[in-house]
Amino acid sequence: MKTRKLLSILAILFIALISGCASDDFKEIVGVCPIVTTTNPLDGATGVPLNQIVTATFNEEMNPATINSSSFILTTGGAPVTGTVSLSGAIASFTPGSLLIANTLYTARVTTLSKDLAGNALQTDHIWTFTTGLLPIVVSTDPVNNATGVALNKTITAIFNMPMNPLTLTDVTYTVKQGATTIPGTISYSGSTVSFKPTSQLTANKVYTCTITTGAKNVAGTALASNYVWNFTTVNPIIATPPPAGTSGLFFGVFGGNAGITNQGLFTKVNGNIGTTAASTLVTGFKDGTSGDVYTITPLNNGLVTGEIYAAAPAPGNATKAAIATQGLLDATAAYLSISPASMPGGIDPGAGELGALTLAPGIYKSASGTFKVTNGDLTLDAQGDANAVFVFQCASALTVGDSAPSSVKLINGALAKNVYWYVGSTAVINYAGGGIMTGNIIANSGVTLSSPANSTNSSVTTLNGRAISLVSSVTMVNSVINVP
Repeated sequence: MKTRKLLSILAILFIALISGCASDDFKEIVGVCPIVTTTNPLDGATGVPLNQIVTATFNEEMNPATINSSSFILTTGGAPVTGTVSLSGAIASFTPGSLLIANTLYTARVTTLSKDLAGNALQTDHIWTFTTGLLPIVVSTDPVNNATGVALNKTITAIFNMPMNPLTLTDVTYTVKQGATTIPGTISYSGSTVSFKPTSQLTANKVYTCTITTGAKNVAGTALASNYVWNFTTVNPIIATPPPAGTSGLFFGVFGGNAGITNQGLFTKVNGNIGTTAASTLVTGFKDGTSGDVYTITPLNNGLVTGEIYAAAPAPGNATKAAIATQGLLDATAAYLSISPASMPGGIDPGAGELGALTLAPGIYKSASGTFKVTNGDLTLDAQGDANAVFVFQCASALTVGDSAPSSVKLINGALAKNVYWYVGSTAVINYAGGGIMTGNIIANSGVTLSSPANSTNSSVTTLNGRAISLVSSVTMVNSVINVP
């Protein structure tokens, strides 16, 4: 048997010597004919990138003079694809002259014109096919192109038609500009959505241009065919005006409706006047800094009012003080109505009820849900250099500032506490955990609370640069400082 097998091999070698190459069945045994051992893409591959360089690897080094556009051909639908053919050792490459067409079947062919260094040629054409992937495109954006009234704290998103390579979505390939100014922000990616969150609030009534460049690629390495560009315009807040003359300069820094004012603690101080239409017995824990009168002071509850305290009899309240308090209630009610949604319509809700961590321009802001919170960080009010800039916040129900930790309302670029107004349909609770700096004129229908009884022995005070006005309920203060603007 061994002799017979040896004779077969010798016969094959003899044929190879005569013909110059072995038959297809015995190429690998003989080893004298070039063959294609592997290709990229593989035969039948799908989802091939549009920038794919097609290669064929031979079993030996080839003659570069025979590896050219005649011996290495790429077609689609029978039509040839233009490109450049090159050879490096045993690897032949076809580089298309432009991107391949998405979702298209291609046929690659290495012909028998290909020869090795000894002049031996392929015995048959090597043919394989592959299909390209889809081209990545942006299918939707938020905001949409040419959108108007976009919130100043908007996170800008774009959704692709396929998963993308997150490493290609950077501050170079995804930019947001206002004019020639690039807006700094954080880019994140999830699923097929890329998001751009500006580092700070956008500017009101400005056009922004967003661009995703061809540097953005899908997971297969296929890039966008062209830059994707869209624009949007930010909201133009309605300019608010102060309450009418006679009400904007509210006489009282703290007003407890017809229910009184209560202080707990030794560190409360009101730099201004306080009042209520109720009897003086419903004012507790205060000393009048002008007259020296005391209102139910105890060793643990002793606050100072640098102005005067106005309440009805009994003494130290009296009819004269009660009349001034009654006028103060009328003024406060007029101011409350003047900043209501009925009198100042068109307010926007820039943070879906949460104002923390926002920076807002002058204007009117109305809670869509009825409540405003400043619990997710501080609120910054930017007057943009206008000392007369007015900020009006309208919530039909409650206002909450701070939760387990205090939050503050800060003023920048010329903003003034006297020009900040809070319309509250029910109650306002300010930094119940203690601490923090609140700003503005709070006019609530049903009560204002600053800090909590748990902080009555705590020297860390809650500050309000503004006023705490309640129309029908009491105002409760725990180690709080009120600075009337």
